[in-house]
Amino acid sequence: MSMRERIKPLLLPIAALLVFEAWMRLAAVQSDSLAPPSAIALALAGALADGSLLAATRDRLASAFAGLAIGGAIGLVLGVALGLSHVLSRLMEVTIEAIRPIPSVALLPIALIALGFGYRMEIAIVAFACVWPVLIVTRAAVGGIEPRLIEVARVLRLTQLDRIRKIVLPAALPRIVLAFRLAAGIALIVAVTVEIAINPLGLGAGIMTAQQALRPDLMLAYLVWIGVTGFALNAALTAAQQTLFGRAALTDDNA
Repeated sequence: MSMRERIKPLLLPIAALLVFEAWMRLAAVQSDSLAPPSAIALALAGALADGSLLAATRDRLASAFAGLAIGGAIGLVLGVALGLSHVLSRLMEVTIEAIRPIPSVALLPIALIALGFGYRMEIAIVAFACVWPVLIVTRAAVGGIEPRLIEVARVLRLTQLDRIRKIVLPAALPRIVLAFRLAAGIALIVAVTVEIAINPLGLGAGIMTAQQALRPDLMLAYLVWIGVTGFALNAALTAAQQTLFGRAALTDDNA
């Protein structure tokens, strides 16, 4: 891809920022919720320089990745089990579909009573949110494996564990990786939501602190940084997925 092609997607956001900057300056807008892009950039640079933004990012990523690991592992195990057993899948269908629509943030009062403020409560909420995309995609991936592969495992008289390790997981791996990439985005969103709502840690807590201090520039700087970190993580995971699976990754994304 040429440099010109890479720059094209940036033209509209840059133009929008310039127009917004000019409007804020020329109209002399005074607001507790808006700030010129230049002021946001300065606040972002200041928060990076004093280390507060990086410390909040560390707290957010620690909770998000821990919840993703726990919830992803649970979803992977359940997804493989349900994908291999149609009987078990039918038995669990009502239970899963009854629990899955519950918003993860609706569990905040229960998690707060059981676990209190801090990492454990946030990790538990993130883990609950991450179970479902991994479970659903893994179940579909395992259930859609070519039947002849299962027949090969039976002919070779593989144990159930060897069948899963040598046949099922390699065949379903591209879609399982896609499920974890989707779950990673959900983990980041839920972590910030929990921090804004109740947990005095991370980027969400930084947003609330800036809002209470009537610092719209710093508040919006935190929002910009959340978008940057989310975009960077998704780009890294997408690149890793395409490196590992090539065109198969692109096919699964389009599906």
